[in-house]
Amino acid sequence: MTGPDEVDPICVYLEWDSKFFEKRIARLNRPRLEERVVAEALAWCNSNRIDCLYFLADSDHPQTPPQAAANNFLMTDIRLTLERRIGAEGSARVSPDGIRFAREEDLPALRSIARAGHRDSRFYFDANFDRSKCDLLYETWIENSFRGFAHAVLVAESKGEAAAYLTCHLKGQESQIGLVGVAEAHRGKGMAGKLLERFQLWSLEQGANRATVVTQGRNLPAQRLYQRNGYITRSLQLWYHRWFAH
Repeated sequence: MTGPDEVDPICVYLEWDSKFFEKRIARLNRPRLEERVVAEALAWCNSNRIDCLYFLADSDHPQTPPQAAANNFLMTDIRLTLERRIGAEGSARVSPDGIRFAREEDLPALRSIARAGHRDSRFYFDANFDRSKCDLLYETWIENSFRGFAHAVLVAESKGEAAAYLTCHLKGQESQIGLVGVAEAHRGKGMAGKLLERFQLWSLEQGANRATVVTQGRNLPAQRLYQRNGYITRSLQLWYHRWFAH
């Protein structure tokens, strides 16, 4: 943590991402691009031999898009954060049929769903990331969620086998949806909606008074699902990647 007279570093090296993708990856620690910020960030990345710089931008800053375009930042995603109150009239209070907590024996099915279930993400959109690595990223993510990264993993089952999942997180009195995935053969059957109902009940049980979820701007089915369930947009941000040749 920085003191009152200190300034956060311009960029932060990301150990996990770097090890996983086998590239030196960092994140720009500012929400807007101006000439001074760009110059300082690029100098830091060059001196630290960074391969890829992530940048999450405010969407309401008029200087950021032209600065990004002029300095080879690739816009890879629109990040939407939605929220709703928990405990309000209409919140689910009975667990829907076919929804339960994940078990160890579900992991092969969960990994299979994750491998093909998140193609709307910025990693797949950016051709500089190997597709097999992107598949493995979400396989790893769902397994890590089950092993403690998430507070709970909910599963929708079909004929006793996991067919969809939703990961649950809690931060103070705010519950958060992490990953949601539905096996291709089971899409359109209402499983995601039932998982969302059970998530809202879980949130009530945890004492949360608000729930949030992040989704991609290009993921229209997810947006419609959340809107049907009372979620409204809280913020809109832009993801950029800046690649370096050494």
